[in-house]
Amino acid sequence: MIKAVLFDMDGILYDSEYYYMQGTIDQMRTYGYTGTDESIYQIIGTTMQRTYEILYDLLDGKVPLKTIEKNNTEYFNVKHPIPFKEIMFPDVPEALKQMKDMGLMLAVCSASSYDLIVASLKDMGIDSYFDFIESGENCPRSKPYPDIYLLAQQTLKVKKEECLVYEDSCVGIQAGISAGIRTVARIDTRFHQDQSKADIQVKDINELLALIRKENEYAGSH
Repeated sequence: MIKAVLFDMDGILYDSEYYYMQGTIDQMRTYGYTGTDESIYQIIGTTMQRTYEILYDLLDGKVPLKTIEKNNTEYFNVKHPIPFKEIMFPDVPEALKQMKDMGLMLAVCSASSYDLIVASLKDMGIDSYFDFIESGENCPRSKPYPDIYLLAQQTLKVKKEECLVYEDSCVGIQAGISAGIRTVARIDTRFHQDQSKADIQVKDINELLALIRKENEYAGSH
């Protein structure tokens, strides 16, 4: 019986990965980066601090870490703010409502900053659906380590076998697997994320909802 769903946020609740990738690639080119776009894809699913470190390394240390952080913050917060409500996957609100109607507990476990998580959930009008919200930046270790998913599972007081992790990035999938929780990947082939370790792959949140409903109905009949 599934009692809780632990969500990643970027690429799961809204389609932000494309915006972040294009914006980051644009910035990197202005720094003189001549490597491949694919090398930049490794930032997907990481904390902001780890993102800056990866970009710093890709630039061979030629641009100060503080400069990368400052310019990135200005790019996404001032010059090109992400319209969260516009890029939210359209079926998310109704699917979350149905999950709550089924009695499920829901959590957001993201590597983004806590303030950004809360602001984007409120902007999308879905913050009230979640029983637990946390950032990997507030955990001892962020993804691919399991800390944030274990914290959510323990806080919600459910067994690991009563949870599902819903992810898209390879580091997020690894975090769910390392936590010992069944992990469902939302299929996305755009950024070369290895999703092969996921226990289950689905095309969207509706397929996830159907999976949970079927499993819980089966469990309830036995």
